[in-house]
Amino acid sequence: MIWPALGLAGLALLPGLREALRTPARHLQKQAPGQLARLSRGKTHFQWSGPKDGPVAVLVHGLTTPSFVWTLLTPHLTAQGYRVLSYDLYGRGYSDAPRGLQTPDFFCAQLEDLLAHETVADGFALIGYSMGGAIATAFAARHPKRLQQLILLAPAGMGHDLGPLAKWAADWPIVGDWAFHMMFPRSHAAYARGERADAIEDLPRLLKNELHRRGYTRSVLSSLRGTIRQTMEAQHRAIARTDLPVTAIWGGQDPIIPLRAMGQLTQWNRAVRHHVIEDADHGLPFTHPAQVAGIAARPGASSFTGR
Repeated sequence: MIWPALGLAGLALLPGLREALRTPARHLQKQAPGQLARLSRGKTHFQWSGPKDGPVAVLVHGLTTPSFVWTLLTPHLTAQGYRVLSYDLYGRGYSDAPRGLQTPDFFCAQLEDLLAHETVADGFALIGYSMGGAIATAFAARHPKRLQQLILLAPAGMGHDLGPLAKWAADWPIVGDWAFHMMFPRSHAAYARGERADAIEDLPRLLKNELHRRGYTRSVLSSLRGTIRQTMEAQHRAIARTDLPVTAIWGGQDPIIPLRAMGQLTQWNRAVRHHVIEDADHGLPFTHPAQVAGIAARPGASSFTGR
């Protein structure tokens, strides 16, 4: 009887052992580009780009891709005159991975801390991609007067399809934790291999590198439970009662945030301006950066284009 018990105990310990072998964020931070801010829940990695006197655009990335997801979009925004602030959410890229359920409030606190640290004045554009769209929506519902406009790229909060593992693990504590820690790295590596290497240079490798940092897998699962599962109806309806301009950009071939989410958002806020890039999937910021930037250009800019 003792050997089966020991075997089960060994299996139970496997996720923790694998996590212990991964690289702590503090080691990665030594080679981080940009800057690090010590905020209330830990260090946050961020970068500024563009003219120092330009209007500010703050970029919030998604569930599994850190701020390098903006690599191709940022030059288009800075060419329009924007001063761009991008940063890594907790548990991704070069930022710390504090424990705790990663809810929209959790991420809003990080963004509020960073804006205060960098003394960002009101009147900035907030651009959120995928899960970052849910975070940006939560922030906008809290602080609509702080924003000049809200731009959502394939935003979460209206339904999604991340596959059976994500759904099952998010719904089941303990057993779901074990399964996710054991199975997510392989599924994410397979997803990374399928991404376009010609979009962002060496994108598959960059995505897989996240699997080697401590706290990443735990943070993704925590965000699945705390943010991705949440509907953003109350926040969108609150924004609809303000005069904040909202633009939503969708991929016509997106399998993760299906296009039907556009109809759901329209029910919650009829003032949203919708744009569909017909041949795009979920990788909007790096597969169609010029089109996204053209749509996201500040109101009245000569480079604004819509469709």
